[in-house]
Amino acid sequence: MKDNLLLRVKKLKKYFPVRGGLLSKITGYVQAVDEISFDIKEGETLGLVGESGCGKTTAGRTIIKLLEPTAGEVIFGEKNIFELRKEELRKIRSNIQIIFQDPFSSLNPRMTVGDIIGESLLIHKIIKNKKEKEQRVKELLETVGLNTGHVTRYPHEFSGGQRQRIGIARALALNPQLIICDEPVSALDVSIQAQVINLLEDLQEKFNLTYLFIAHDLSIVKHISDRVAVMYLGKIVELASTNELYENPKHPYTEALLSAIPIPDPTIDIKRIILEGDVPSPLNPPSGCHFHPRCKYAETICKEKEPELIDIGEEHYVACHLRKSKK
Repeated sequence: MKDNLLLRVKKLKKYFPVRGGLLSKITGYVQAVDEISFDIKEGETLGLVGESGCGKTTAGRTIIKLLEPTAGEVIFGEKNIFELRKEELRKIRSNIQIIFQDPFSSLNPRMTVGDIIGESLLIHKIIKNKKEKEQRVKELLETVGLNTGHVTRYPHEFSGGQRQRIGIARALALNPQLIICDEPVSALDVSIQAQVINLLEDLQEKFNLTYLFIAHDLSIVKHISDRVAVMYLGKIVELASTNELYENPKHPYTEALLSAIPIPDPTIDIKRIILEGDVPSPLNPPSGCHFHPRCKYAETICKEKEPELIDIGEEHYVACHLRKSKK
């Protein structure tokens, strides 16, 4: 892994307005992503984990401006993506691609595999003629482990794992530097998940790819990630290297998540941490630390003041009043 910074996210916010009825006034905002910040280095995989609804998918889509940001900056190649004009954004998107969660709905059912993979080549004028397109598409199919004879088939003729490989081939078409993997294996069978994860790792090594890997399966994230960021209710509550986070979690929410990982050995006695209550609504998040209503360690300051994400040593960042910076 290199130390060159590839992507920097600064205080990213994405709020969705809530209206009382058709064409009525805005009555509030769903705070899906609330001022998160992190860096991704060239060649690394940053895992982004959390419960469903924590905002991780929204964060990934806002970073590449599939969703309009509410505030913040995303710096890629010394340029703020949010400030780019349409033509400049189109050019930079060739370097940032996304693999979607659902391998069926993300593929146009009316297009052949060849047209799905080759569409971006035409849009970005990478190829000169039909022959070059066909050759490039076949190369990509072979790269992701599919038969070149599949080029004229339609998405419904493939299994879920094969469709996800098509999505990966589409993401690779423009030779990107960064790929946002939005829960790319959560809709697949366990045996197929392993195949796709191994494929992603092989491709990363072969093409020097960088991943933002969004998932809720902590076992998969541990396997593929170099560093892991944990989200809760729109906030990043902990960020550290994979080994450090899994062996030495510091945030109470991270501790609870890790305790829920199933271990295939009935002789091991696992102390599960059961969180009380439900996840608060992002429409009206709690004051202070968003996690305090479910935290058994919560003190008065947790209810009154929002904790900052601080370095407690060894580039281990935690947003918790009970943890002190070692700097």
